[in-house]
Amino acid sequence: MTPDRFFALLLALQTRRDPVTAGDLAAETGVSVRTVLRDLRWLQDAGFPVLVERGRWGGVTLLPGGALDTARLTPDERDQLALHGLDDRQRRQLGAAGEGRRARAKVAARPAGTATAPLPLSAVVATDSRPWFWSGPQGLEPSALIGDVRRGVRLRVRYRRSAETAPAWQLVDPYGLLAKAGRWYLVADRSGTPRLYSLERLTEWRPTGSPRRLRPGVSLADAVAQLTTGWEESAVLHVHGVLAARHAERARRVLGSRLTVRRPEDGADVGDDEVAVTLSCRVLEEVRQLLPFADDLTVTGPPEARARLRELAAGIVERYAREDGGQASGPPHRP
Repeated sequence: MTPDRFFALLLALQTRRDPVTAGDLAAETGVSVRTVLRDLRWLQDAGFPVLVERGRWGGVTLLPGGALDTARLTPDERDQLALHGLDDRQRRQLGAAGEGRRARAKVAARPAGTATAPLPLSAVVATDSRPWFWSGPQGLEPSALIGDVRRGVRLRVRYRRSAETAPAWQLVDPYGLLAKAGRWYLVADRSGTPRLYSLERLTEWRPTGSPRRLRPGVSLADAVAQLTTGWEESAVLHVHGVLAARHAERARRVLGSRLTVRRPEDGADVGDDEVAVTLSCRVLEEVRQLLPFADDLTVTGPPEARARLRELAAGIVERYAREDGGQASGPPHRP
């Protein structure tokens, strides 16, 4: 169901006290009766109290508590309601905080006499998509870029990849912006291949006079799904080890879905106070992510992972030995 049809259907229902026929709703919304019936089922599945009674004296009724104050919603406010998952901070970053507040205020308004209804979800659920220990916005603000993205033109972006020391210009075809884990990304095709460009490393851009050239039939949601799924499932190296069981939950929080944990009851060949772990890595250097657990982790394979961890450990020892004048470090002497 499109947002316009969603609001048109709800408005048609909430402005009537008596049941209305599906034919009348179809005429008001400009669609077929079959489409109206499908939309009504969608509203019921979404939790709206829509009563559909069949027969000669039947009709469609919106029960008390289901009406939404959408009569004065502007197109921009309707657009805001379709942006699921963005909190107030991210809407401010898009330069659209005002529209978001006004749309929510109109939608949340309830008719008189519904004081006993359950509290709305928006009153008992808060959202904050920032990661823990967030240091604040960095790099390009999405509100600066969103105007040219909405124009639907190709962009030249000056971007520095994480492994590079200097940015380089690239010609891209933008799908839109992605807000994920407290960061913003430009989602775009480059030479027909989807890419994620972190706004933290996008230093400059220039719109062109040419319309964007996207892959046929691919939407922003399709491109995001392809990129995120490919990123999470592109592991080429599986590092196995044994970890002290008391650190298993912390390891899950830090490493997320990249880590698989098996306890003794799962058939793992480990002690009662240990767990078997497997870290999925895209490149060998990602074994660095195991260093926070070094004192309580033994990597068992593959050999190249063990060798790299030995190199990293030796480098740490050498650095601290050098800073201490070559002497072994120990607890400070207390008189």
